[in-house]
Amino acid sequence: MLLELAIGDAYGAGFEYADIELIKQHNNLFNYVKHPRHKLIPGSYTDDTQMSIAIAEMIISKEPWTRENLADKFVEAFKRDEREGYSRRFYDFLKQVKSGKQFLAEITWTSDKSGAAMRAAPIGIFPTIKEVKEKATIQAAITHNTSDGIDAAIASALMSHYCIYNLGKKSQLGKFIETHVPGKSWSEPWEQKVGSKGWMSVRAAITAVQRNDKMSSLLIDCINFTGDVDTVATIALAAGSCSQEIVQDLPENLELLLENGKYGRDYLIVLDRQLMAMKT
Repeated sequence: MLLELAIGDAYGAGFEYADIELIKQHNNLFNYVKHPRHKLIPGSYTDDTQMSIAIAEMIISKEPWTRENLADKFVEAFKRDEREGYSRRFYDFLKQVKSGKQFLAEITWTSDKSGAAMRAAPIGIFPTIKEVKEKATIQAAITHNTSDGIDAAIASALMSHYCIYNLGKKSQLGKFIETHVPGKSWSEPWEQKVGSKGWMSVRAAITAVQRNDKMSSLLIDCINFTGDVDTVATIALAAGSCSQEIVQDLPENLELLLENGKYGRDYLIVLDRQLMAMKT
């Protein structure tokens, strides 16, 4: 899961809110693409993956699932490996905070954007829908304590949970989400540019998972939406990597060219094994 979501994130980062012509020319999985406006080195993942790592480490540690422990993990993951990809405001915020306690005291927690959803996929490893929903809500409320922000995070976590535990056909994924996160048309196909709201990325990710049977076509489809496509790809590839109905055929070059520093490809592979070993 973590390796695939990182590949989706890093690949999507080159196309985030980019011109359609760039996507038409380079969305072919041949290589990672340098974004025309961002500093990020091709093959580097963004905040989507770094915060997913923090969530995964929290799960594996089996520490109490508290707001402060989660905030500590967010701060720790950033401080040990500062990187571009965060919004400028949140990046500056993380630069100046020293602890989870300070994070909670000073964070503006009213966002309805995609931050809580993009990092929620590892929560799907918990064994029950009830626990997934509870834990996704707690982590989301730290930064996105709005109905839309929390709903998007729960839906994202339930996507991976549905696939990990093989709860049904992927064609019914949207209907499953609607049952447990009512109020939005999660099963209705998304066919437009993806904006910054978390529910938009999740709806696009659900659409892509439902209509693709290979990871390669899934990733291409996520990028073709245009807009916040790195988040769509992160969420969709996390779920798709766990689906028995999706062929795991991501090109080897995207794995080999993914960043491999201290918290890069090899670290993700080990963390992935530890996380998935917790499946009950």
